[in-house]
Amino acid sequence: MRTVTGRTDHVVVVGAGLSGLACALHLLGAGRRVTVVERDAVPGGRAGRMRLGAYRLDTGPTVLTMPQLADEAFAAVGDSLHQRVELVALHPAYRACFADGTSLDVHTDGAAMEAEVRRFAGPAEAAGYRRLRTWLERLYRAQMRRFIDTNFDSPFQLLHPDLARLAALGGFGRLDAGVGRFLSDPRLRRVFSFQALYAGVAPARALAAYAVIAYMDTVAGVWFPKGGMYALPRAMAEAAADAGADLRWSADVSTLERSAGRVTAVRLTSGERIACDAVVLSCELSAAHRILGRAPRRPVRLRHSPSAVVLHAGTDRTWPGLAHHTLSFGTAWERTFDEIIRAGKPMSDPSLLISRPTAHDATLAPPGRHLHYVLAPCPNTTVGPSAAAWRDLGPRYRDSLVAELERRGLEGFADSVEEEMLVTPLDWTARGHAAGSPFSVSHTFAQTGPFRPRNLVRGLDNVVLAGCGTTPGVGVPTVLLSGKLAAARVTGGAAGVSRRASRHRPASAVPAVPSVPSVPSAEGADDPS
Repeated sequence: MRTVTGRTDHVVVVGAGLSGLACALHLLGAGRRVTVVERDAVPGGRAGRMRLGAYRLDTGPTVLTMPQLADEAFAAVGDSLHQRVELVALHPAYRACFADGTSLDVHTDGAAMEAEVRRFAGPAEAAGYRRLRTWLERLYRAQMRRFIDTNFDSPFQLLHPDLARLAALGGFGRLDAGVGRFLSDPRLRRVFSFQALYAGVAPARALAAYAVIAYMDTVAGVWFPKGGMYALPRAMAEAAADAGADLRWSADVSTLERSAGRVTAVRLTSGERIACDAVVLSCELSAAHRILGRAPRRPVRLRHSPSAVVLHAGTDRTWPGLAHHTLSFGTAWERTFDEIIRAGKPMSDPSLLISRPTAHDATLAPPGRHLHYVLAPCPNTTVGPSAAAWRDLGPRYRDSLVAELERRGLEGFADSVEEEMLVTPLDWTARGHAAGSPFSVSHTFAQTGPFRPRNLVRGLDNVVLAGCGTTPGVGVPTVLLSGKLAAARVTGGAAGVSRRASRHRPASAVPAVPSVPSVPSAEGADDPS
């Protein structure tokens, strides 16, 4: 594995999103001095926090899977995720509601899910689910260590017996067809393949290897942190501060000082100069290229995932049919992907993710009130309407979205809303997300594994990238791994192997991270520059 050369005693991590914080913890555990600079007043990046009246909103991901990857970062400094954050296992992980009026609770426990599939679709589909679950587990084992949790220096690293195992499992076929080998009910096939959309590829075109995302969602377990998803980056920042990190908030990076192929200092827009031995840029990939002054040459321009419209709604009621996470599928399926990925149009018959965090933490809303998060995938600004076009399109789309929710059983939704905020590609663009997409670079074959933008910067010996735009990719688990992999590039080995004695402080101590401002800020992002 190629690593940073020369001294690495003091590392500046640019960005306090999940990848930057994971990187900082692994570096601290390996004995490095770490300074974290973040443009926002609080940690989190995409997994940020915003206030909407008396409601507290998560601005980014709503689903926590593979919490052991976060715990690995805490353990690098002798700390523990479970000492810092109270996690609630979600049962069911999801509720899937279909256009024909049927619904299915998605359980991560194998026996519970087999029984639910039998009730929903009969014994043959239940047996198929059991075989599918085994296939998902085998895919995960074949991929995780060799193809996901690894630093690639060359495509030749793929030439390993695990590649043959992955091929034998059908990992290089298509996801939809792979799931279809086990399940014939089209409703069930959606439950185990919709995750490909967040990787930026339709299930009919995605590699079957991406069923590993379905493994994380439907087998490994789904958790909710009390306090919302923001509780995770806040706890990571506190653990980093306790382990000796210097955390700089509201600190914009203007440029990097260089000498003889190395960065020698990070300059802030305030004029402050931070001398360093190495730099990790965990910001948006396009922002990292701007800070560096150039982007690497690629034979084909990077493709970005679809974007999303998100409606945050504080309401005076909720609906009994909603679980903590509800997947509301329309009748259309293949057409939906064609519209948002190829045709560049909002979904005419949308499939939606509805999250209700107050189901497990009532403190996120005023007493007797509820918080709903409605996510509708939409085209990014490269293939669809421009960012500016969403100024007019956004309010109209919001009204159609609310009307669709009411048609799907959330009667009275419009009248129940007390506070709301609509987030569109216009807002993602304002936060610096390329193509107006919070899901970054898509996971096409040409942008996967060793073909994805690498985390080493050509021509600079001591700069490393982290975050969803680089290795291994998009999603909370992979972004946490990205931070660990970036740290390993700096330390020259497996990051976090050196575990410090715990410095965990009592809960009554003064927090190291500033409280969230009461005035709403822009949507969170991983771009500190």
